Amino acid sequence: MSIRGLKKKQPKTFKVKIITVDAEMEFSCEMKWKGKDLFDLVCRALGLRETWFFGLQYTIKGMCTWLKMDKKVLDQEIPKEDPISFHFLAKFYPEKVEEELLQEITQHLFFLQVKKQILDEEIYCSPEATVLLASYAVQAKYGDYDPNFHEPGFLAHDELLPKRVLRQYQLTAEMWEEKITAWYAEHRGIARDEAEMNYLKIAQDLEMYGVNYFPIAQNKNHTDLLLGVDAKGIHIYSINNRFSPNKSFEWSAIRNISYSEKELTIKPLDKKAEVFKFFSSQLKVNKLILQLCIGNHDLFMRRRKVDSIEIQQMKAQAREEKARKKMENQRLAREKQLREEAERAKEELERRLFQLEDEARQANEALLRSQEAAELLAEKAQIAEEEAKLLAQNAAEAEQERQRLEITALKTKEEKRLMEQKMREAELIAVKLVKESDRRAKEAEHLKQDLHEAREAERKAKQKLVDITRLNYPHMVKYPQYSLTDTRDASFDKGSMKLDLKDIDLKRLSFEIERERLDYLEKSRKFEDRLKELKSEIHALKLEEKQSGLYS
Repeated sequence: MSIRGLKKKQPKTFKVKIITVDAEMEFSCEMKWKGKDLFDLVCRALGLRETWFFGLQYTIKGMCTWLKMDKKVLDQEIPKEDPISFHFLAKFYPEKVEEELLQEITQHLFFLQVKKQILDEEIYCSPEATVLLASYAVQAKYGDYDPNFHEPGFLAHDELLPKRVLRQYQLTAEMWEEKITAWYAEHRGIARDEAEMNYLKIAQDLEMYGVNYFPIAQNKNHTDLLLGVDAKGIHIYSINNRFSPNKSFEWSAIRNISYSEKELTIKPLDKKAEVFKFFSSQLKVNKLILQLCIGNHDLFMRRRKVDSIEIQQMKAQAREEKARKKMENQRLAREKQLREEAERAKEELERRLFQLEDEARQANEALLRSQEAAELLAEKAQIAEEEAKLLAQNAAEAEQERQRLEITALKTKEEKRLMEQKMREAELIAVKLVKESDRRAKEAEHLKQDLHEAREAERKAKQKLVDITRLNYPHMVKYPQYSLTDTRDASFDKGSMKLDLKDIDLKRLSFEIERERLDYLEKSRKFEDRLKELKSEIHALKLEEKQSGLYS
């Protein structure tokens, strides 16, 4: 067979690009492939077994449409592009994510899609819940919080909160990061799949989770309602309220759903109940609504039946996988704990080693200081010993000086006593001399007075004698020099003798008084000289006492 023949037998292909939430893949598809063939190829590439939740979505003329599994890919109304782009997304949502999502890849794809819907504000979430969800998303991406590694600003490039929440509150990016990190730090020990499952468990309770909305009208001219299809049934909303439905039809209460052109009819299981009819904008919308209703209804009924062998095997494998992962996580947690304990022990040992090194350094420094202090003390001891010798010598000299001073003091005391005795005697002599002086002065005064009286008596006697002479011998007045003298000499010899004696006594008395006065002056001068000597000796003794006191 020729090479040309082999080339002719190779099937024709076309390229497709499959876009998941976090990756892109390209495949070559045969021209005859149906939608299911391409879908199975993508599921095998992803390792996905829970295929019933997913589908391939494309956009044509501004409307999102799902690739039909039973028709050829190229026969469907798909974009004319090379490669042809399809989005691999969750088409149907579980009622309870924890029970129905068995594979980790399924959980991860749902987590990424629901997270994108919340960030794009396709699913409304309160600000508090968005912060909690963001913390689980950070735990799933970064693992356990480590303040040494996850420094402020590590979430700067991550989109974690809807723009509506960021606009609603006037908080900086650092403040939001601080709030998210506070929750993130509490998720320590949670594995990635567990964090993603916790995220989905919170998200499944949101009012807009898993709901596909379509604008409808109760008549052909007005579009004033919204029809929502989810895992539990069909809901009718007002155009401005997507949270609380005005009317709901659970899948168990619906008997039939049909459409004719733009009209869609919902028939309740209760035949007496009113049939609900509405109109959509296009026929394609009714086809899409019916397709979603059929798929959600099939899953709803399937959940309430006994699981198939495949599902049972998948659940058993999922349980085994969870148990294995749980044990693995426990083992990793123990290893991590042991590693952290070892690191803490290492840090403690390093800290202790550093502390011991520091203590050793301090001990060496203390030893050096001690040696220096010992040398200094030895020098001081030598100096002290020399000073002690000198002090002992000084003490001996001081003792000798003290003894000498004691002897001097004794002598000084004796001399002082003698001097005091002399002073007392001098004072007594001085007192006696003063008394004697006073007595002598009084006697001299009496003698002076007696002398004065004697002279006055003599004058009076002489005057009386003259008077008598004039009276008795008037003729002798003319010759007083001769007659009077002779007369006095002859007639008054006895009186003259008495006067002469009296004059002699007076002279003698005056002489004795003068002599005693001179003796008194001489004694007084000698006594003053003696007193001055005594004062000089006493002053010298006082100086010696002061000096001896200072020596003591």
